[in-house]
Amino acid sequence: MFDDKISQLESKIGFKFKNKDLLLQALTHRSYINENAKWHLDHNERLEFLGDAVLELIVTEYLYNNYPNPEGEMTNWRAALVNANMLSKISGEFSLNDFVLLSRGEARDTGRARQYILANAIEAVIGAIYLDQGYEPSKQFISRFVLKELPNIIEKRLYRDPKSLFQEYAQEHVGITPTYEVLEEWGPDHARNFKIGVFLDKEMAGSGKGPSKQEAQQEAANDALCKKGWNG
Repeated sequence: MFDDKISQLESKIGFKFKNKDLLLQALTHRSYINENAKWHLDHNERLEFLGDAVLELIVTEYLYNNYPNPEGEMTNWRAALVNANMLSKISGEFSLNDFVLLSRGEARDTGRARQYILANAIEAVIGAIYLDQGYEPSKQFISRFVLKELPNIIEKRLYRDPKSLFQEYAQEHVGITPTYEVLEEWGPDHARNFKIGVFLDKEMAGSGKGPSKQEAQQEAANDALCKKGWNG
């Protein structure tokens, strides 16, 4: 079964691994090992650590070689390319969700937590490619799946965080500065969750949830941008 999974994923990403276990380890979430104590591989967090560094280096090198822009702008572009939202979206291009090994409980959760799992898994896959085949194949993978998103990010100004962007558009289109209100709050003190609404005067333009008020505000602003059609 696992051989089939590996072959299918290799076909989708266009790489044949010499060491198949490296790719299989990249797919192994910590929760899977908790339920499968005899699993012969470690979880993917060390590969994710390596892949994160490889991804950042290759994206940085590409930006440096291809754009004369100041450091601050390139830093924002890079952040927009390698954040969890973008990486989880990119992972859908080769159906990574179908291959990640999760516990039964984790497999049922398809919300925000899954985005982070997929983003981490794509970094682990990059780490596995780097260990198995080196720098150039890693660069090919990142060029094919990640760097192609850059023109869209620059054109639509997706490198701006949603909260800043929504404030700019709200002032431009309706002359109002958005305000944010906590709508709900739940969970124990060490793991609070928040639902926040963003308002234009008395109109709730969007809402978002998150494990911090800041993240929930960003989600609310992003929701409002989509609903207003101000996101390009």
